[in-house]
Amino acid sequence: MTDNATIPTADRAYTYTKDRILRGDLGGGELLSEGQICESLGVSRSPVHEAFLRLAARRLLTLSSRRGAVVTPMSPRETRDVLDTREAIESVAARRLTENGPLDAQSLSVLEEILERQRTAVAAHDVSAFVEADDKFHATVVARSANRLALLLLSSIHDRQQRLRFQLLTLRGEHLEPAISDHVELVQRLNEADARGYADVLQRHLIRY
Repeated sequence: MTDNATIPTADRAYTYTKDRILRGDLGGGELLSEGQICESLGVSRSPVHEAFLRLAARRLLTLSSRRGAVVTPMSPRETRDVLDTREAIESVAARRLTENGPLDAQSLSVLEEILERQRTAVAAHDVSAFVEADDKFHATVVARSANRLALLLLSSIHDRQQRLRFQLLTLRGEHLEPAISDHVELVQRLNEADARGYADVLQRHLIRY
């Protein structure tokens, strides 16, 4: 485990604030002052200011000389852009992953282990653990395709995708079980080397977001 004392203060402030935004603790349009973060972490204003600038560059905060910092809302257009991009990346990854036949035993084992983590998270009503496993599931499919550019593109929308996951699944817990069912079917499609079927299920799956 990393000792917080070894992490630069600006990085701590950045990670702490970003996680609160992604998890929905800080909602879109909410005012946020540097002083709030300073008080929460017990740090000085300078590293928090640096963290805010980094968050603004990632379009998670909007900085204003009059209002200070405002959590940038995700617009419906941005949401659709993220989901369309993710669908395109993962569908191509699935096609490459299955072009030589069904999933290899190791990939299948990894995905099934992730599914079990999601079932455990549902039983414990742990949305955070479910979201982490959901992210791992889809990232694994892309990573196993050995398409490095696809993995890089997926990484570029990671924060926005996590924010969407938390927004939906925190408000609509009833979507957790159907999401697992989708994952089971996605694994089945990969195991049948059915890339087109995978893309169809993925499209349905993403509508839940």
